[in-house]
Amino acid sequence: MKTALNSLKMQACALTGLLCLAPGSARADDLASRGRAVFEQHHAAVVTVQLAMKTQLSFGGRGESGSENRSEATATVIRPDGLTVTSLSSVDPSVMFNRFSSLMGDAGERFRMESEITDLKILLPDGTDLPAEIVLRDRDLDLLFLRPKDPPSQPMPCVDLEKAATADVLDPVVTITRLGQAAGRAHAASFERIAAVVRRPRLFYVPDDTITTTTLGSPAFAMDGRVLGLCVMRTAAGAPGALSIMSVQADTQAAVILPAADVLKVAQQVPTRTEKTGTEPHANKPSPP
Repeated sequence: MKTALNSLKMQACALTGLLCLAPGSARADDLASRGRAVFEQHHAAVVTVQLAMKTQLSFGGRGESGSENRSEATATVIRPDGLTVTSLSSVDPSVMFNRFSSLMGDAGERFRMESEITDLKILLPDGTDLPAEIVLRDRDLDLLFLRPKDPPSQPMPCVDLEKAATADVLDPVVTITRLGQAAGRAHAASFERIAAVVRRPRLFYVPDDTITTTTLGSPAFAMDGRVLGLCVMRTAAGAPGALSIMSVQADTQAAVILPAADVLKVAQQVPTRTEKTGTEPHANKPSPP
């Protein structure tokens, strides 16, 4: 009898456990289903930017040394004519290097890096590569805009920045990335949780520190498919001098999601092809740190 009762108790406990897990499992399956819908809606607009770059490092104006290398970064097409945006830090190492140097006081100011992009392409998901040109940089917001040198033969899939979403603390968002060459440049999706919403001096979203496939230049979307913003690097201004590179990295810079409205505002400065003057515009007007 005791054996039978114990068996019944064990079965009841097992059943109770399954019933307790069922709602959580259902919620997880629903989140995954909604995330896949966002991925299918937007992944074609996420591309790879491939570039060759010459860099030159100098110390106090002397001892210059140079190198040339190739790299790739995730980027997002935001207009049917191929206008594409990515994080400036993800494609130009001199941006972050010189930021760190300036934050290290007088000693850091003696180190400078100059860069020159010698070749630039947009790699589409179907394997097509489009020779491209830079049309605008915004160092304050860490944005770089580029587009195909020749108009595409047909409108390109793009993310509509005017249909933007907002998010709050602990909201889940979907980011889309293109992986590297070793992974066949496949598209990858990740869930990020919003850990903080910073509203002053400007609005941006801070994802939690969980390791995912998200990279700089990746777009982020709300669960209804509307775009939230772009993953960029934010560096604080006014940091004290005499810091080491490690402390500068830890205390003064972070990957954040820049709202779509801010990206759109800068993108609207890009001249149309008929207005093209042959000079790359720079959106370097002062902006809040």
